Amino acid sequence: MENKAVSEPFDVVVVGFGPAGATCAGLLGSMGVRTLVIDRVRSVYDKPRAFALDHETMRVFQNLGIVDKVLPHTAPFTPSEYYGVDGRLIKRLGAMPPPYPLGWPPNVVFTQPPVEQIMRSAAAAHDSVQLSLGTELIGLEQDASGVRLRLRGDDGRVDGGADGGADGGPAGAGAKVRELSARYVIGCDGATSTVRGLLDMPLEDLGFDEPWLVVDVQVNESGLGKLPDVSIQYCEPARPTTYLIGPGNHRRWEIMLLAGEDPRTMESETEIWKLLSRWLKPDEASLWRVASYRFHALVARDWRRGRVFIAGDAAHQQPPFTGQGMCQGVRDVANLSWKLQRVLSGKSGDALLDTYQAERAAHVRRLTTLIKNIGLLICERDPVAAKQRDARLLEEAGGEIKTVPRQDLIPPLAGAACLLSPLAHAAKGTIFPQPRVMRAGAPVLMDDLAGSGFRVVVKDRQLAAALCANVLVARMEARIVLLGTDVDVDADTDVAAVSVLCINESDGVLARWFSRHACVAAIVRPDHYVYGVAAGAEQLDAQLSLLDVAMK
Repeated sequence: MENKAVSEPFDVVVVGFGPAGATCAGLLGSMGVRTLVIDRVRSVYDKPRAFALDHETMRVFQNLGIVDKVLPHTAPFTPSEYYGVDGRLIKRLGAMPPPYPLGWPPNVVFTQPPVEQIMRSAAAAHDSVQLSLGTELIGLEQDASGVRLRLRGDDGRVDGGADGGADGGPAGAGAKVRELSARYVIGCDGATSTVRGLLDMPLEDLGFDEPWLVVDVQVNESGLGKLPDVSIQYCEPARPTTYLIGPGNHRRWEIMLLAGEDPRTMESETEIWKLLSRWLKPDEASLWRVASYRFHALVARDWRRGRVFIAGDAAHQQPPFTGQGMCQGVRDVANLSWKLQRVLSGKSGDALLDTYQAERAAHVRRLTTLIKNIGLLICERDPVAAKQRDARLLEEAGGEIKTVPRQDLIPPLAGAACLLSPLAHAAKGTIFPQPRVMRAGAPVLMDDLAGSGFRVVVKDRQLAAALCANVLVARMEARIVLLGTDVDVDADTDVAAVSVLCINESDGVLARWFSRHACVAAIVRPDHYVYGVAAGAEQLDAQLSLLDVAMK
């Protein structure tokens, strides 16, 4: 494989080339950051682990230019219905109706191996990204100027291929040891993170630890007709179980193990088919993957040590009951990557990187606590307590089980240490919408036109014109976006210049958002979170001044 001419010291070394690491490398590569990715194994694991994606993750894939390749490997996430002790429906989660606020279905299921390969290939395609696969991290030291890493691999190569070789295993016993330097390191190396271990970054237990068996199957046509057409949480004290519908004929069961059951024994085909006999016979499906897990709720106490960060499963682990595990890792690196780029380019000081933990740890903790509480609801083993749970949920529903959109469960960014406006507002820290906008008579998604840097989105023509001369907007390299049904996007007017993107949306998503939040302008960060909003020019100037100070 042809080596890429990216010299040491690297700007960033990403340890781990799973979903979080591949997303991180892709984002850094798209910004021209000199990045090395290392991983102990060379190839993508060929069986599914993560199961669901949300619209925030799909938007990141869109920004990476891979969403059209990912879509064929996805399917809609069916509603999740919760059934209690007596088989009664007690709760339902589902999707919000279109038009979708971020431009993508709020939740989809997907097939991980091909999607992960797409992510890897896209990252490796950037000239500024190199790979060293079949390489493990065995040591690191850091000082004020950078990080020195000790690596062990089968050879000394650093190459640009997405696979790095045919052998999918880790470095062998005869592997060479070498050293290299980087300005920053990001550990995306999973739940047993070497980076976290080397720096003694402890995990805090949020109080959930349950043994489960995860079974993925490919169902034959003869078996598909017997199975439920929605995903189901069987909240049954005898054995809580989750049934999930994946793309095509992929189905997953997550089955709680009981006291005294040995996980290795329960992974045997004989025991698995006993557990699945309620739904299928062995001749109606083939086993794809079987794994026993302890579902945890863990969050790292520290996400940064000097020039080293952790992200994804290295920084947090949560039960899978809302399908947010991989999405959380994508949020982590989307938050961190643009901040690193600004610091590396000298546009912001190192203190900006402290907002990574302040924002992501608080967000992860809130969402993991919510997921844990859903897990406790599902995992209730006491029949009396389970009946009380069912009665409480039915009473709260008032006799009608309404569908709760899954995305309503996701909290905004919050906290005094966050990179958000200090001015209170409900829109602050939420994800800015992505409407479909008209261009040359056809609808396109806004990010495809506006990009994903800083943006100031306004619905007032005069305000847009004034922003063209605003030095703070120029210093932030922010894109000015003007929304309005009266804007002629094909005209060469005073605001339809290179400095202003004029858009007409097709579904009213943004118009309703501005109306709901009683504002005429929004300042949007590169990760699509709302820094702050304004009801007029004076308030917008004040917000821009605050952001300018925060970004120095």
